[in-house]
Amino acid sequence: MDTEAQPTERDRSLPPDPEDSSGAPGPEGRSRSALVPRFTDALPGGRVTLTLLLCLLFLLALNTFVARPFEIPSGSMEKGLRVGDRVLVNKLAYTFGDGPARGDVIVFDGTGYFGDADYIKRVVGVGGDHVVCCDAEGRIRVNGRSVDESGFLFPGDSPSTVRFDVAVPEGRLFVLGDHRGSSSDSRDRLGSPGGGMVPVEKVVGRAEGVVWPFGRAGRLESTDAYARVPAGEASAHAAAPTGGGHG
Repeated sequence: MDTEAQPTERDRSLPPDPEDSSGAPGPEGRSRSALVPRFTDALPGGRVTLTLLLCLLFLLALNTFVARPFEIPSGSMEKGLRVGDRVLVNKLAYTFGDGPARGDVIVFDGTGYFGDADYIKRVVGVGGDHVVCCDAEGRIRVNGRSVDESGFLFPGDSPSTVRFDVAVPEGRLFVLGDHRGSSSDSRDRLGSPGGGMVPVEKVVGRAEGVVWPFGRAGRLESTDAYARVPAGEASAHAAAPTGGGHG
């Protein structure tokens, strides 16, 4: 006769063995949600303060890595952008793809090239381009192609009253304001260090649209004015201004 004790299922009606802790939740099994009330109780204002802090951290991260507002300081980009407009600058626009393209409205750090501030201008020439003012009809030519900029120029402005013939070095940008008669831009710095060309690494991002005032809020209209400009080639032309500058 088999006299070895046979295991039996514990009677579930009996209280658990105090020595058996297999079913008891340990410190790591406790809900971590209890930490939130403890943290908020330590803050003046509780959950409201915590929510505001999280929102501020989110906005700080957004401003640092993704997008930032930029206030238009002058009339150099009229008619499209007015003094006091706030535009949203996409800081990731050129991070995962191509660099700035002709026609893009960009914000860049002008330190050492324009001045110790951020500026907003339109890209007219990229590395390898040959930019000339002007053709027989007064239009700017890029790589031999005349460009009709009337869609965004300030009404009554000519493309430029300053004549120039420049080659844009690789990694640089030739930029102009849309209000050519009221813009200090690459034309005014052709004889200075850097030749008025903005290094691509100085670009903060691309202006995407107006966010304030609400009555003017909306995306910036893209332009196809430069769509037919052929690809540029590294040129032996040197920056050679043939006229005076203006502010």
